Amino acid sequence: MSETFHSRANLPRNMIENSLFEEEPDVVDLAFPSLDPDEVAYEPRSSRLLVRGLGENDLDEDEEDCESSARLLGMSFMNRSAAHRSSSSPYTRQSPPRSCSRPSARTMVVCVLVLVITVSMTMVLYFLPDCTFTKAGCPKSNQTQNQTDEEVFPWAQFRLPRSINPLSYELTLTPDLDNMTFTGRAVIHMSVLHNTKRIVLHGVDLLIHKATFKPPHDVTVLESKPRQQIAVKFEEELKVGQLCVLTLDYFANFSHTYDGFYNSSYTDKDGKKRVLAATQFEPLSARKAFPCFDEPSFKATFLIKINRKPNFMTLSNMPKARTTNLSNGLMQDEFEKTSVNMSTYLVAFIVANFISVSKNVSGTMVSVYSVPEKTGHTEYALETASKLLEFYNNFFEISYPLQKLDLVAIPDFLAGAMENWGLITFRETTLLVGKDSSPLEKQVVASVIAHELAHQGNLFLDVRFRAMDKDALNSSHAVSTEVNTIEQVEEMFDSISYEKGASILLMLNASLPGDQQFRKGLIQYLKQFHGLNTATNDLWNSLTQQNISDMMSSWTSQKGFPLVTVSHKGGLVTLSQEPFLLTSDDIIHSSSSWNIPVTYVNDSCSLAPTCTQVFSLKSKSETLKVPESLKWLKFNYRNTGFYIVDYGKEGWEALIGDLVTNFQILTPEDRASLIHNMFALSRLGRVSFRQVLNLLNYVSNETETSPVKEALLQLNSIHGLLDKRQEFDLAARMKAYIKSCFGSLMNKQTWGEEESVSRQELRSALLMTACNLNIDNCTQHAKAMFRDYAQNNTIRIPGDLQAVVFTVAAQSDDDWFTLLSMYEHSTYDSEKRKMLQGLASTQHTRLIARILSEGLKGDKIQTQELPLIISTVCRSFAGHLFAWDFIQVNWDRLIEKFPVGSYAIGRVITSTTSQFSTQTRLNQVQTFFSGLNERGSQMRSVQEALETIRLNQRWVDKNLPALRKWL
Repeated sequence: MSETFHSRANLPRNMIENSLFEEEPDVVDLAFPSLDPDEVAYEPRSSRLLVRGLGENDLDEDEEDCESSARLLGMSFMNRSAAHRSSSSPYTRQSPPRSCSRPSARTMVVCVLVLVITVSMTMVLYFLPDCTFTKAGCPKSNQTQNQTDEEVFPWAQFRLPRSINPLSYELTLTPDLDNMTFTGRAVIHMSVLHNTKRIVLHGVDLLIHKATFKPPHDVTVLESKPRQQIAVKFEEELKVGQLCVLTLDYFANFSHTYDGFYNSSYTDKDGKKRVLAATQFEPLSARKAFPCFDEPSFKATFLIKINRKPNFMTLSNMPKARTTNLSNGLMQDEFEKTSVNMSTYLVAFIVANFISVSKNVSGTMVSVYSVPEKTGHTEYALETASKLLEFYNNFFEISYPLQKLDLVAIPDFLAGAMENWGLITFRETTLLVGKDSSPLEKQVVASVIAHELAHQGNLFLDVRFRAMDKDALNSSHAVSTEVNTIEQVEEMFDSISYEKGASILLMLNASLPGDQQFRKGLIQYLKQFHGLNTATNDLWNSLTQQNISDMMSSWTSQKGFPLVTVSHKGGLVTLSQEPFLLTSDDIIHSSSSWNIPVTYVNDSCSLAPTCTQVFSLKSKSETLKVPESLKWLKFNYRNTGFYIVDYGKEGWEALIGDLVTNFQILTPEDRASLIHNMFALSRLGRVSFRQVLNLLNYVSNETETSPVKEALLQLNSIHGLLDKRQEFDLAARMKAYIKSCFGSLMNKQTWGEEESVSRQELRSALLMTACNLNIDNCTQHAKAMFRDYAQNNTIRIPGDLQAVVFTVAAQSDDDWFTLLSMYEHSTYDSEKRKMLQGLASTQHTRLIARILSEGLKGDKIQTQELPLIISTVCRSFAGHLFAWDFIQVNWDRLIEKFPVGSYAIGRVITSTTSQFSTQTRLNQVQTFFSGLNERGSQMRSVQEALETIRLNQRWVDKNLPALRKWL
């Protein structure tokens, strides 16, 4: 069956139609025609059910005849009711013989000839790009000139028409995990909102072999592969207010990427490969599992049935209603109908042999599922999810609406997690932690669970900085923006949509007057729009009695963010704004402005939240009055605002002078923001690198995590640029400079267990830098710790030090293979990932080639980890060019595994190119991606990569002389 499907799946399957029954619904047999003429009754070519490209509006009947000669791509056959056929017709279906006899030689020859002719015609059909496949065959060539599938298909837009509204889906799925295929039946109840002769919905790689429609109509089924749409066309118009039912039976392969209904596997404790199937439908992949209206605004209810073998279990969004034994040896699990309307991307189902731990929380059964071997790693997630569920019930004053909440660890899962309603899916690394896991590892799991339960979460300061770095590029986009292609939808799931979106909410919360106003507004919003689609302004209007829509629109409807320039003279402070854009864009510079809630503190009161004052900067420039005695002002208190501040030469000098004297005059977040802002301004060319070094004069005294991490990241990035530019002397001097700034703090770090999460973050960042720079006492500690760990399985490396230790170990060939063996046998997921980072950090080209190859194959190392492998390989001098060659050679295999435009592909592109800084590399990258055409040339991440290379080139060329002098 699997082989048959593979051979058929690539054939055009755009149009076949139905037979009409008086009392039964229409059934469209969409199987491909049999080779035996007795098996299929073909009607004469005088049939007039036409397949035409009509766009939004159907033609009038008068226009149909004159359009037919130009538009006709294939004649469908007429109704196969016996009443319309002569009993002597040569097309009448014959009863099959009751016995078989040996075929004659003549019959054999005729059969072979028929087979050859049929295969030849099939090949012709397959290679005719403008042919719509029907049982009447392809039209003559003079009828198809200048025709395309897009012209024939009755809808020409990316978004679906609004003439049909789905009400409910009944899905029945039968997965075959032996052959990696599944069959399905989708019964869609819908209402007609506008008179129409067609229904357009989504479907990808679904071999539809039967269609049923109530009330009975003649129908034609077509497909637009570029837009991933299916159309069902009618001769008679569907009328507004009409209720109808469309049933589609289909067959498909499991997806071999990480979206749709895809197959996964793992190795059990006995070394046996176990298979399972899971779903990931966000953003556009429900259409790969069943025909549907796959846009978020088309909400409906879902009733799901899954037919499975007895050795599997199933999960879906709702609790299981019943299990029935089927006659074919399978068991059917039927789930309750969803209690509210849902978007298709939130539908989920799993077929596996997982086991769970459970707990009842306020009437909701909370369960954590995993493979049997890892059930001991689920307790922390269960306790965390239970506490968070109670917290959110109280915080939002809305009880969780379902009887159950499942959290499932999927062995093969590309995203961190997915908030499917009632069935949240996770990577194993973001849900499972062992009893000995570090607080830092547990915090990661807790934050992911918190994010998915409420679809919001804590936003760390360095994450906000990185979102600003990306948003400073011309290749960025607005938080709220129109999308016109599938790839653009995929690309919207990035740090701008997530981190910038969360950052502007944080900024709004910090600027709203009164305690709890933000929370009260959220509660009002959730209650008012429960189960409905909303617009952005609905949220803003719920958050405050004042109308803040205009203010927030300036942050969501345009890309980028502002640079606020400060001029402080006596008692007057002039604030002016302009777009902070690293690449010049005159149009944006002249037109963009923001309504900025500017927060600030001053030298007389700078630490407590009560010191904060707010000023609304609505125009290009405004003046603020302050006491003349103030020495300096620090704007953007604790960096809650999404903007960068330039204090001017005198303003920077005043701030830096006091920081060197007493760095604790500002909060750690404010000190980190000054470091980030100064480096960003240097990249823009507004300050010299000498000024950057002046600010960093204070950091030898710094002890807090956020400013140390930001300074290390910025300096390590410069060191990497110099190293990959083969400026080895300068790179060595930068290494010495980093050691002079942080050597004392590095030496103070311990190598034992550390309870504080913040201290773990600090220690990990410091020691990773120290060991990467080959500072002796760091590498010696790490090697000794790995040696003890490899020889004694009772010794444990603290979680925050594992990446450091494994990275050092991987620089030795012998230890690299020891680490690889450990990776293959380890059951701790967070530890495995750090082992993988260590393996990918080797600078031995033979081992780099091996780890990249293993990641691509997906046997020993899951392919979901390939973006991590590539980004880690790129950090070393030996690896960055090797990785660039690797993605060029293997590009087609990469986009088979990860969708074009996806976060994974974007990460691969940006990580391999982010430290190129020469014209030669720029030309190479430009040439490679421009030649990809529809295979990825228009991706935003490509534009980001090219822009970043140009900026690196500009920065290095401008600063090399100064670096040689100052370092």
